[in-house]
Amino acid sequence: MKLLTTLAISVILALSSSAAEKYKLKLAATYESNVPALGEAPKKFKELVEKMSNGRIEVRVDYPSKHKAAFAVLDMVKSGQYDLGYTASYFYKGKDAKLMLFTTVPFGMSVSEQHAWYNYGGGKELSKKVFAEHNLVTFLGGNFGMQMGGWFKKEIKTIDDLKGLKLRMTGLGGEIMSKLGVNINTIPIGELYMALEMNTIDAVEWVSPALDISFGFQKVAKYYYTGWQEPASENEFYINKKLFDKMPEDLKYIIEAATKVVSDYVYEYATYQNAVVLDRIKKEHPDIKITSFSPEIMDALKKATDEILNELSAKDPMFKEILESQRSYMKIGREWTKISDCAYIKNSDK
Repeated sequence: MKLLTTLAISVILALSSSAAEKYKLKLAATYESNVPALGEAPKKFKELVEKMSNGRIEVRVDYPSKHKAAFAVLDMVKSGQYDLGYTASYFYKGKDAKLMLFTTVPFGMSVSEQHAWYNYGGGKELSKKVFAEHNLVTFLGGNFGMQMGGWFKKEIKTIDDLKGLKLRMTGLGGEIMSKLGVNINTIPIGELYMALEMNTIDAVEWVSPALDISFGFQKVAKYYYTGWQEPASENEFYINKKLFDKMPEDLKYIIEAATKVVSDYVYEYATYQNAVVLDRIKKEHPDIKITSFSPEIMDALKKATDEILNELSAKDPMFKEILESQRSYMKIGREWTKISDCAYIKNSDK
């Protein structure tokens, strides 16, 4: 009798499991599959949600080579053409300027500061309001950390050295540089090395050592400048809000849990690889000078940044609210960073 009861319960559980609604989801990625960490992130998300949901969720990942729209992920998920997306919100600044605030801003917060603000300082709540307007639910998907200031073929000592310089830099950083007299160029990714080698451009900003090394910029540009324009480059998972709102609560938690695992993977991998590749650059290319812009240039960049951000704030009350929230937290968060991480490095790395 006990055996029959056990078998009956097993059959009921099996039937209820098979009867549970299944979701076949399509995910559009901004980064190609061979991009370190960022290309792997959607695959890891797929593996996690499929295993944790015991097959109730299936995910098909489409990369730019298939969907042909790397920087249209927001619209594709918003409209329902895709159920999910993996991208960075600052790619859609032209559509809605305040979206970029959830990726990074020049002279903004470090990764730890930004995550603290987002999770505990009101950032998540502001994000929900903003992305709901685009029919999206978002989760952090991995921060690539501080980005370098770019590869330059000549040393930049003064602001005058920037005037007329042909630089490949996108986004808000490019706008800021243009205010200092730099000629901004938007050459396609696949043509960057040739453009630098043939003097079509004088300098190029891409990401950081882990991603820059494969392009070979170090062969033709001998000055590698430290960053200011993207101190915390956050990527995100987008989910169509109408779809997400209808999903069972347990599957919602599974999706959120999977994004947290992927987020940790991206940040940790990026940190590790940037260190390893930087060491490689120093050993294999001793002629590369890793340096920083002068205080004069940094002050000018900071002034131009504030001017642009304040202009955007004047046009959009919500942009202003988000920016003021970030600046407010940064005032106290930066003080802790200074007496913790910065002080430790300064006093111990001698």
